[in-house]
Amino acid sequence: MALDQLSDMVQRCQTVKDESFAPEDYDLFTAAGSTCIEQGDSAQVLSILVDEKNQNIVRCMGWNLLGPLVKMLLKKEDKTLPHCHAILLHLLEVCSPKELLVGLLEQVEEADSGSIAETITLLLKPLQTVLLRLGIRKASSVGMALSTLLSQVSRLPVPVTAEQEEDDVFGLCRCCSALLQFVKPFVEEIKEVVKDNNSISKDNELRVELLKFCMKSLSEPLLEVQLKDTDTLQRSPLRDFATEILIILSDIGESLPDLLSRNVLRRRKVPGFLEEEVRYPKESLACMSHLLFVDHIAVDIFPAVFSPIFVLQCNMEYIELLLSRTEENRLQKGLELYEKSLVRVEENSLPVDLLELKTFFSVPQNLVKVMTMCPDQTLRTKGLKVFQLSIDKFNTEAKYKFFRGMLKTSHHAGVEGYIIKNIKNQIDSSLKPGNSNDWFLGKHLLPLLRLVLCLPQGPETDLLQNLDRIMESLNLLRYMLIRDKEWDNETGIWTELYKIEDNYLKPMRTGLNMSKAHYEAELRSTKENRKIGLKEAKASVCSVTVGNEKLPNMTPETQIQVLQSALFTFDLIESVLARIEEIIEAKDRPQS
Repeated sequence: MALDQLSDMVQRCQTVKDESFAPEDYDLFTAAGSTCIEQGDSAQVLSILVDEKNQNIVRCMGWNLLGPLVKMLLKKEDKTLPHCHAILLHLLEVCSPKELLVGLLEQVEEADSGSIAETITLLLKPLQTVLLRLGIRKASSVGMALSTLLSQVSRLPVPVTAEQEEDDVFGLCRCCSALLQFVKPFVEEIKEVVKDNNSISKDNELRVELLKFCMKSLSEPLLEVQLKDTDTLQRSPLRDFATEILIILSDIGESLPDLLSRNVLRRRKVPGFLEEEVRYPKESLACMSHLLFVDHIAVDIFPAVFSPIFVLQCNMEYIELLLSRTEENRLQKGLELYEKSLVRVEENSLPVDLLELKTFFSVPQNLVKVMTMCPDQTLRTKGLKVFQLSIDKFNTEAKYKFFRGMLKTSHHAGVEGYIIKNIKNQIDSSLKPGNSNDWFLGKHLLPLLRLVLCLPQGPETDLLQNLDRIMESLNLLRYMLIRDKEWDNETGIWTELYKIEDNYLKPMRTGLNMSKAHYEAELRSTKENRKIGLKEAKASVCSVTVGNEKLPNMTPETQIQVLQSALFTFDLIESVLARIEEIIEAKDRPQS
């Protein structure tokens, strides 16, 4: 029935001149032709389409058969497959390339999640054929095709393990490999222009579209991918894809060193700045930098002309971006890039002027969030390691100013305690023969100590919440009083001691006594309540309020454990505080 309708319609239209077919002719051709293909009559359809007398009809209407044709090709039925392939090849040769482009891209866009990879790998070669038929007018069409293809590729799940990449169940690896073959003739065309003229205009339309393709590929999927090294996976399609993207950038006239340093060298906003920001998205450049310095991709086309400090400075923008995100893969890449950038820098070499740059302030702040708030223990541990590595690279003055800034802005007792521990290490190093410096001894050290040896809310400070900071502060003070003898007073601590006693030790003693008394009273009360109603208490759940904070509901036994643990912590503070008071009393005691 459908085949008869198609044959009748084609015979009738053979006499139509100037291709002025009626709308109903288009509708009938599409409906009848689609039905024939779907019913398995592709051999008969092929004979109608290749008939010389029908070429005008095919030229105008043939592209409407792409939908059913693609569906049948994806089914891969042996009986119809050769004829469907032949029909597609004939349409690609005869039909208008613009209409074919629209039709093929529609099929890519309409692919459901389960058939994205199959559809893309099937249609890339036909799309390439169509685009090449457009000649010199193809640039915008190439851009449209690449944008559509990458949007669909970005929907594919990214393999996490080496086994998943090898199996490639969802087809991301196949799509990436096929995309490289797809863009090859267009890249070659630009390379020829560069070869003939020794350069190429930045505004060459085809070059711009290929640049967009590379930038988008870097942000998706490559920024999502954790590339495997060659020891883990000998042949990695995703690593190959990343390598080729960087090579294409170089081939189309983009200098990788210039791309890396563009944010540092373009700090002053100039005309066209926003356009440049769009053309070179920071997220894409962050991925490029990670590929270069962490994955060591395309190092042979990246000349080692930059100093390690300049590379670090360039990468700080990208590290800041990655560490400001919450996705774990972004945080991991930010930490890896920061670590690799720091490792190349000599210890104690980063000058203090770098701290005036915004990124050298914001990156440590973001790093603190990773160390304290990231749910992944591995990333928190890595964050702490990189944080210490960054401290080690600063010179003495920079360390001093970094510590001072962190004590003022971190607002986290654990981080402040860690900074105070580093201050102690710097003082210890400075007191050793030959290591004396102006920053961690004498007049500069004392203002830093005033930031360290203070209680944020005086005697009312929550000692448990600020435990890390308090213990490190007391340990630092005890160390200095023992290590720096009064008659040497290299640190200046003995000159400052009377202020420290009034402003820190006495409020600490008052706060400690208040806290111990409060918790001891709570402990007695809880024990008494348990004795009064032992049977009920065993089955009941009750609560305790400590320091205006209601503890979570818990059994009396658990409450007792919590209160005893707090009192044990107060004993730790007491032991260090008592030792400091002993040292001070010994100083004030008359010598026999």
